[in-house]
Amino acid sequence: MLRGLLKRKIRDEYSSEFQERSIHQCDYVVVDTELTGLDQKNASIVSIGAVKMKGTRIIMSDIFYEIVRPSSEITAESILIHGITPTETAGKPSIGSVISDFLVFCKGCVIAGHFVVLDTKVINNELKKHYGCTLDNPIIDTYKIYDWLNQNEENFSRHFLEDREKDLFSIAKNYEIRTVEAHNALMDAFITAQILQRFLVCLPILGIKTIKALLRIGGV
Repeated sequence: MLRGLLKRKIRDEYSSEFQERSIHQCDYVVVDTELTGLDQKNASIVSIGAVKMKGTRIIMSDIFYEIVRPSSEITAESILIHGITPTETAGKPSIGSVISDFLVFCKGCVIAGHFVVLDTKVINNELKKHYGCTLDNPIIDTYKIYDWLNQNEENFSRHFLEDREKDLFSIAKNYEIRTVEAHNALMDAFITAQILQRFLVCLPILGIKTIKALLRIGGV
């Protein structure tokens, strides 16, 4: 089944008709990853978390979370960030056996994340290595949307003028979204989903009503 999915022209699912959908009538997968190290080029995935949204509604019953056995050594610096030790990953499945399930989880959805290009880069590396493909889903970055709002909406910009930091936790703080100190892929995906939820509520007022328009301001 998966091989057939990979061989088809998946991008047909995301045609111009798909992009004309309302941003409130679209399914999203909000994703985050934790890695073995701080060097994005050489690091591998330790955990991957994702939560689905239907329009502005976060579906907490429809989640994806896996800790995996990484293909490179977990550095001490990364353990301080995500708290996942080599002992915890020793008996876990390899990323190769998990990434295919993630691909199926994302089918038919717009993928979202904060600085998402970092997450999709390592995910695509694993997909290319094991299946010879990459993600075909439309992808949006909440960082880029936040930046666009700051530049294009006067009331939004004035409201957040005191704190222009654009990392996930700083933006969450602006919206009074609860965070925890340690990073966790699923929890960070949930925080990002709450931020995206707030953006999706206000964007139609600013003329961003379709997926096509959303990709124009936040696509990667």
